[in-house]
Amino acid sequence: MAESELDKHQLAGFDDRERGFSRPVEFERAGDHYRAMLRYESIRVTTDPHSTQDHALTVLIQTLQRQGYRQLRTQKSYRNGTYLGSQELWVEYPDPPQIEPERHGLLARALNCLGLGSRTDNKS
Repeated sequence: MAESELDKHQLAGFDDRERGFSRPVEFERAGDHYRAMLRYESIRVTTDPHSTQDHALTVLIQTLQRQGYRQLRTQKSYRNGTYLGSQELWVEYPDPPQIEPERHGLLARALNCLGLGSRTDNKS
């Protein structure tokens, strides 16, 4: 399979500095496997080889989310080297849950007294 016959996706979302972006994701062959690659400003993110292009794309999305990228979505623009335009639907990837920092000290006690602190349900 020639490189021109691989899929391409458009990736959009917000970067780790909360700036909107839209860039192509390309794939390359690595033996019988595929790597997903994104170039954005001065960074280049490339996945390890995976069995399918879709799996490599999923790993790329997860890598970007761990780096603080949010509201990511992709749209396939080439399938097997054939241009699709904007025929394909966008696929949205839910953001991972955010962990709230634990509050300690006087401020936490004051917020708890006012009923504004974090609550735990004690079910008997």
